[in-house]
Amino acid sequence: MTAKPLVTIKGMKDGLVFLLDDECEFTDLLRELRDKLEHTPHFFDGPIVYVDVKLGARSVTDEQKTEVLDILRQRGNLLIRSLESDADVKTEAQGYRVHTMTGIVRSGQILRHDEHLLFLGDVNPGGMIISSGDIFVFGALRGTAHAGVEGDSSSVIAASLFAPTQLRIADVISRPPDEWGVTQAHMEFAYVHDGIMQIDKISQLHRVRKDINLFKGV
Repeated sequence: MTAKPLVTIKGMKDGLVFLLDDECEFTDLLRELRDKLEHTPHFFDGPIVYVDVKLGARSVTDEQKTEVLDILRQRGNLLIRSLESDADVKTEAQGYRVHTMTGIVRSGQILRHDEHLLFLGDVNPGGMIISSGDIFVFGALRGTAHAGVEGDSSSVIAASLFAPTQLRIADVISRPPDEWGVTQAHMEFAYVHDGIMQIDKISQLHRVRKDINLFKGV
């Protein structure tokens, strides 16, 4: 009798879904996940691939989630769009919802999303990240970021390392990259005021967007 697979990979219209068994030992699950990535190369060669990870009813710690993500990140073209467990409790702050993704946006790659986006990773020169809402990059932003792509000029763009090639919020474009100056020692964000792109410390975000409590106290 053939054993039930612990990891099932399904191709979707806009990427891949990894269905992970929620009853087996976690170490066995990680072992099979590594094997799948090593022995199914045709899924993981070429352009960027969005990945959604479903953990079923399994309750996992942050450390265990990190272990799963670390394995998936070994394939450079996989961009993790979501990692969800039915046991997770989704939080929402005054109606402000942020979608989290992780990975690396490399030169020539474009990451698009239709709501506020928290990206854990780097956006390299030549890479682009686009969102209809706010963009928060917990990593280096060295490529291009376009927030409020559908015309929302109240959107903001923030990054741990703020060294973009270009920023756009709605239809407002940032100044040339050679005017950005030296690398800052603190997290910064960009916003539009009176039709002009402005840059400030992340600690001042609450002055611009009082609805964002996710980063309150930063």
